[in-house]
Amino acid sequence: MQARLKFSTLLTSFGAVTVLALGIALSGLPAHSAGAMYGANIPSPQARLRQPADGKSAQAVLAGGCFWGMELVFAHVKGVLNVVSGYAGGEQAHANYADSSSGRYGDAEAVRITYDPSKVSYGQLLHIFFSVAHDPTELNRQGPDVGPQYRSEIFAANADQARVARAYIRQLDAAQVYGKPIATRVSVGESFFPAEAWHQNYAVRNPGSLYIRWNDIPKLHALEQRFPQRYTAQYADGM
Repeated sequence: MQARLKFSTLLTSFGAVTVLALGIALSGLPAHSAGAMYGANIPSPQARLRQPADGKSAQAVLAGGCFWGMELVFAHVKGVLNVVSGYAGGEQAHANYADSSSGRYGDAEAVRITYDPSKVSYGQLLHIFFSVAHDPTELNRQGPDVGPQYRSEIFAANADQARVARAYIRQLDAAQVYGKPIATRVSVGESFFPAEAWHQNYAVRNPGSLYIRWNDIPKLHALEQRFPQRYTAQYADGM
């Protein structure tokens, strides 16, 4: 995200419209597919997670590019209790911003979503993940952020979550809803480590950030438009 911060600084210094155009051209930023992220009729998953009998909360760990935007989207989903930005798929010794930004240690920027299964299901969270939270066809990048730390990955807590996630990817690939293959990986049992405090609730605390306005606010608008029954204006505070 070091490049991202420099990009935001340029926007502030030279004007949003001019530098956005230059930044896109110079960084090789691919245009997000409106059909893939916002407009396509992406079906809900056919596979279902076994409903817990104890009525307790559950967790899902998802990676889809910068965790700022992922947190912003899922914190506005009804039934989500809190969202924490962090690092998944790597070791605790390297679970920090400096090491993660290098892309050398195997982790991905991710969010840990704690939710009430009686109000929102794991499958419904995956539906939002594949519909508006990110572009699952991009390999080791999202928008202006490039590197394996920005990959699309579902960090399943157990075999049942992995079963539902893999079945859903097969379902979406078979339906060819994106026009190209899904790059999302599925792993099981990887550790999640919370990110530094300044990353938590970043979008809410920095509403004037041009990075947030350009990359993440459109995803939030897409959530509200595409999933009005799932959207809530109340923010699920992660910390």
